[in-house]
Amino acid sequence: MSDLRLSAEDATDLEVISTCLQDAVAQVRDFAFLPNARRFAMVVNRFRWENEAKGGKAHERARAGLHFENVLGVKARNISQDRRDGVLNLLAVRFDELNAPSGIVTLIFSGGGEIRLEVEALDAHLSDLGLVWDTPNLPAHDE
Repeated sequence: MSDLRLSAEDATDLEVISTCLQDAVAQVRDFAFLPNARRFAMVVNRFRWENEAKGGKAHERARAGLHFENVLGVKARNISQDRRDGVLNLLAVRFDELNAPSGIVTLIFSGGGEIRLEVEALDAHLSDLGLVWDTPNLPAHDE
C-alpha cells in the first residue's frame, strides 16, 4: 500500500481528487482558514475507494490532508460552526472558473452543507498522512 499524493491546478485534476475524497468524513474542528497565508486546510478520514476497485479483502479508511492555496475568502452554508465536534460527510469537490485562472471551489457535504473558497488560482493538494485502518462499513448512496 502506498500513500496517495495528488495535486490539482484545473477542474479536471480536481475531479480526480474529488473522486478520492467521496465519502470522506471530518469534524468541523478539522477545518482551518489561514487568511494571512491565503490557505484553507482540512484533515479527513477518507474511504480508500482505490482498494475497492482492486478487490481488497477489507474496507479501509486513511487519514488525509487537503489544502488549497491562493484562497481569498471562505463562506460556509448549512454547517454549524459552533458545533466543533460535528461530523460532515464529503460528497464532492467542484471548481467553477470565473475569470481564468480565478474561480470558486465548492466542498459539497451531505445534508446540504457547503464550503465555498474564492481562489485567485486553483492550487490543491491531497496527501495521505500514513494512518490506515480497516472499517466494516462500505459507504452506500441512494440511487
